[in-house]
Amino acid sequence: MANRLRWKNIVRDNRGATLVEFAISAAVLLMLFFGIMDFARALYAYHFVSYAAQEGTRYAMVRGNDWPNACSSASSYGCAIGSSNEGLIQTYVQGLAPMGISSSSITVAPSWPGTNVDSSPAGCGTANSQGCLVKVKVSYVFYFFTPSYLTNSSLTMTATSEKVITY
Repeated sequence: MANRLRWKNIVRDNRGATLVEFAISAAVLLMLFFGIMDFARALYAYHFVSYAAQEGTRYAMVRGNDWPNACSSASSYGCAIGSSNEGLIQTYVQGLAPMGISSSSITVAPSWPGTNVDSSPAGCGTANSQGCLVKVKVSYVFYFFTPSYLTNSSLTMTATSEKVITY
């Protein structure tokens, strides 16, 4: 009889239920908290990618074919950038990466379509001459902090900018 009463008391005892409820609630709240943080990091990275595309295009736009010599480094001024030294645009854009953005995950693809704003080749003697377009496409691979139970824990963000060469 004493054993039977002891088992009834153990079954009716709910002292551990609070601990289990707290553990489940805390796990859900922590996942929500870290999910919000990851989403904010993703927005931060996307903002940088679009900014980097605009700055890379501006960098190429002011270094058109009309300058007398080719650029030797990403910090050179008064020099021309073209398809032969497009790596300098990648170096420049990677140098813009702030804290939290891995510069090794940034890919830059500049192009000079050889057309003007009207999409015609009129006035474009060379692809990077004044009045022609320059395009810069920046891609960044963003990795989530969330647990690996997600099937795809990375996201490739891409932004493209297009401007008219002014010099």
